[in-house]
Amino acid sequence: MNLLFSLILCLASLTSSSSSSSSSPPSALKLDSSLKVDNKHDFLISPNNVFTAGFYSVGDNAFCFSIWFTKPLSNGERTVVWMANRDAPVNGKRSKLSLTTTGNLILLDADQELPIWTTRTSDPTQSAELKLNNSGNLFLQSKDEYIIWQSFGSPTDTLLPNQPFTKDVTLVSSRSRTNYSSGFYKLIFDNDNVIRLVYNGPNVTGVYWPNPELTASDSGRNTYGSERIATIDQFGRFVSSDGLVFSTLDYGGQPMRRLTLDVDGNVRVYSFNDGTKVWDVTWQAIAQTCTIHGTCGENSTCTNVPNFGKKCTCLPYHKMVNETDWSYGCEPEFKDSCGNVNEYGFVHLAHFDFYGYDLRYMPNASLGVCMQECKKVCNCKGFQYKFDKEQGIYLCYLKFLLLNGYGSVSFNGSIYLRVPMSILSSNSMKRIQELGLNCSGIAKMVQLERVYVKKKEQRSLKFLLLFTYVFGAFEVLCIVYIFYKTRNNVQSSEGYLQVATGFERFSYADLRKASENFKIEIGRGGGAVVYKGILSDNRVAAIKCLKESNSNQGEVEFLAEVSTLGRLNHMNLIDIWGYCAEGNHKILVYEYMENGSLAENLHANDKLDWDKRFEVAVGTAKGLAYLHEECLEWVLHCDVKPHNILLDHDYSPKVADFGLLKFMDRDGRGNSEFTKARGTRGYMAPEWFYVNLPITSKVDVYSFGVVMLEMITGKGPQGGGDQNDGYKKPVVSWVRDKVAVAAEADGCDDMSDWIEEIVDSTVKGEYDRIRMGTLIKVALQCVEENKDQRPTMSQVVDMLLHGDDCKL
Repeated sequence: MNLLFSLILCLASLTSSSSSSSSSPPSALKLDSSLKVDNKHDFLISPNNVFTAGFYSVGDNAFCFSIWFTKPLSNGERTVVWMANRDAPVNGKRSKLSLTTTGNLILLDADQELPIWTTRTSDPTQSAELKLNNSGNLFLQSKDEYIIWQSFGSPTDTLLPNQPFTKDVTLVSSRSRTNYSSGFYKLIFDNDNVIRLVYNGPNVTGVYWPNPELTASDSGRNTYGSERIATIDQFGRFVSSDGLVFSTLDYGGQPMRRLTLDVDGNVRVYSFNDGTKVWDVTWQAIAQTCTIHGTCGENSTCTNVPNFGKKCTCLPYHKMVNETDWSYGCEPEFKDSCGNVNEYGFVHLAHFDFYGYDLRYMPNASLGVCMQECKKVCNCKGFQYKFDKEQGIYLCYLKFLLLNGYGSVSFNGSIYLRVPMSILSSNSMKRIQELGLNCSGIAKMVQLERVYVKKKEQRSLKFLLLFTYVFGAFEVLCIVYIFYKTRNNVQSSEGYLQVATGFERFSYADLRKASENFKIEIGRGGGAVVYKGILSDNRVAAIKCLKESNSNQGEVEFLAEVSTLGRLNHMNLIDIWGYCAEGNHKILVYEYMENGSLAENLHANDKLDWDKRFEVAVGTAKGLAYLHEECLEWVLHCDVKPHNILLDHDYSPKVADFGLLKFMDRDGRGNSEFTKARGTRGYMAPEWFYVNLPITSKVDVYSFGVVMLEMITGKGPQGGGDQNDGYKKPVVSWVRDKVAVAAEADGCDDMSDWIEEIVDSTVKGEYDRIRMGTLIKVALQCVEENKDQRPTMSQVVDMLLHGDDCKL
């Protein structure tokens, strides 16, 4: 009886323990387990209870796997410090974060087969666990305490104390306070080793902090140093290798502190106030927020209004592009065509400055000369005219874009906006006064010459007051409209706003100047010529001019493809900085790669040793896997070859020339638009030459296999070996024959003989025979005649990194 009673107590205890365990969050995510979005207890908490990791709601039926401060704010909201899938939220049901048995962390959406996000990691010890530490770092760790992956290595918009900020890390602002997707502002370590803030808007990009008009040294920074790293410690002291050092206003021990790149483009340090339960700003990079680029968009101005803050206003005769978002700026209400110079006049805007985008600089020019020059140039939008006290002369800056407009009584210059005379003569008085940005009490600037009707000074105050009331009422209506629209949006498919990546739009004249009239040619292909150039911000660029036969598409279609390519972001894909689309000129601007293409380096034996060749193979495979399996659009390269694999200063590969050929459906349907074979002979898959065979991502896999064999053997696609009749076998057949003979002789017992017959003996350095066997094995699988027998590129990456034996 006593024994039975004891058993009952034991079972009760176990049941209680199990129930308690199921209701409390796990301390770690173990192999082959998941955190599910529809289980409210599925989250991780740091030991000190300061941080929580789990699924965070970002919209209607839209969730991101995130890390946030556990303590709520006074309004009940949480402060997110990291997101895994900020640009691709998952469904609120059946979505989960899983740690696979191989040690890979994947985020699965309920309605998609492919992962939304993955760490692309592996753990040979099969002991990895996902944990959240007291610093807010989410990390994947094996049993030997090796860190396989950590969130500190890939921040979103926030740095936590002691989290390193390096050259490989970028902070990207959120799009708005309620839209967590990637915004237009970035904090980076630039190529000159200086931390900079960059505006990367829908149409243009540019540096705005530190002041771009000053050199790095004048801004208190230095460009020298062997590393690029910065951190903020738990006391509030920030130290950077470029000389940027500061301490927060509340310097000292503070358990909850963060550095965030805010939605307005300003970097701020916040400390949590336990009393008020709000975040107090204890440091910020920019005091005058109107000097932040892109604040109000194109053809608009920003002013700081006392007791109100920042205010954006369209230029006269312009209207907002997007009435809910000032960053898109304004567009003219008139049609500007290049006509007779006498058809244009100017609107004078005193005490305004538009930074950058100068068409021409004219020192010591009169106002009349400036006006005439601007009238002559079709794309002149207006000009800046100011007096330089140091030189004692007037300066004229013709503008081809009116961006970064800033109004302040401290400016001694003016902007003259070019508009058609027909607009000025019909309604000049009313429309000029509607701008209403000059505050009462501003000293009147001495006017030199005018080509439009002068304002009636006695009516200025009346119109200013009228505009203030109307504009205030309009802003209140906009706020109410946005509030109700976002609150009542119940379409689950639109639960999260998607933001397209923007590029800088270059003029043809700018690129011609940057390339010294296209002087230095660094590459040439069937559809384009590539030149080296130096942009106005001293970035070295590769300027790719598409030939007219290849650029007969319209500008809208061209920009749509470029915009899609801009959303591709991978360390092994070439970065596109901007474009030009003027008439027949279709030009892409890429980052410049110091060591050229793989084709140029294959036979430079002192540069690419076997270790580097292996890294090139792995990096190229990762880039292609991203194109095939991780993009919203399915991008096929269609011309994988050594000429299109570029090498940076460390000989790390980046795949170039991808995507402008074809975006495809993932299921293979709708791909009948391939009316002719594409690619380079020798690297092309067999299905290109058969009418009835569908074109899939396996064509790139085949080409990649040929490239691998070329790196291994040192022989081109058609140069495998001499036959008795003088015919050279293709390298694929030649390697297959060598392997087949070796397999018949002694299988895998001795790899040395047959591998030495295949590998390029002219390459310096020793190679690992097991790794080389894996390379050859994977390459031969990639070049199988039957496309269904070829692996996917993600499988190729996995085999290269975790290859075992030499089964061929």
